[in-house]
Amino acid sequence: MGSAKKSTAAARKARIEEMRRAEQARERRNRILTIAASVVVVAGLVVGGIVLVQSQSDDGTAADGKGKGHFVTGSDGVKTWKGTLGRNHVAKTVDYPMEPPVGGDHNQVWMNCNGDVYTKSLNNMNAVHSLEHGAVWVTYTDKAKKADVEALAAKVKKTPYTLMSPDDNQKDPIMLSAWGHQRTVTGANDPNVDKFFEKFVQGAQTPEPGAACTSGLSQ
Repeated sequence: MGSAKKSTAAARKARIEEMRRAEQARERRNRILTIAASVVVVAGLVVGGIVLVQSQSDDGTAADGKGKGHFVTGSDGVKTWKGTLGRNHVAKTVDYPMEPPVGGDHNQVWMNCNGDVYTKSLNNMNAVHSLEHGAVWVTYTDKAKKADVEALAAKVKKTPYTLMSPDDNQKDPIMLSAWGHQRTVTGANDPNVDKFFEKFVQGAQTPEPGAACTSGLSQ
């Protein structure tokens, strides 16, 4: 039993290290391409700005039209969203059907999620983009115990493709979210924390596996 756990832990560590190396390689390629792409970006911004002005409504708010659906809770306590989640990049504020959101149309810029711990609430539209990249998002309210918040922050900081932030609009003190999936946990020592991380950090649900979790937004 002990050897099996060590083998699983070793495999997980190797997978995370492989993702980290891939992330670093992508960053090097991005730096090389930045200068060459700048002219194209400027041209795209001009065209995109015209399209954006034409497409935005007066109030600047939009419901996630593809976000209609509902959660179904599994025997393991994980809630899975049954319905299509939009994946468009939008400038309008998206009205998500759940809090925290587990997917849907989102901002084109993601929140950095390379083990990033934020002390202020995030813009949901940027955090959803991080979920699209395969991140697990840990959120908590002011009802969460300080010791649990600190322990979860320590766990996030050492786990690539995770992020953490307060969210006083959510129902429960501590919640874990991935693209299309969510659950409540009782605290940092809840064994379901490790189970959720193991299954959903760069898990099979990820729409864009291996996409960057750095070079995005940070508080």
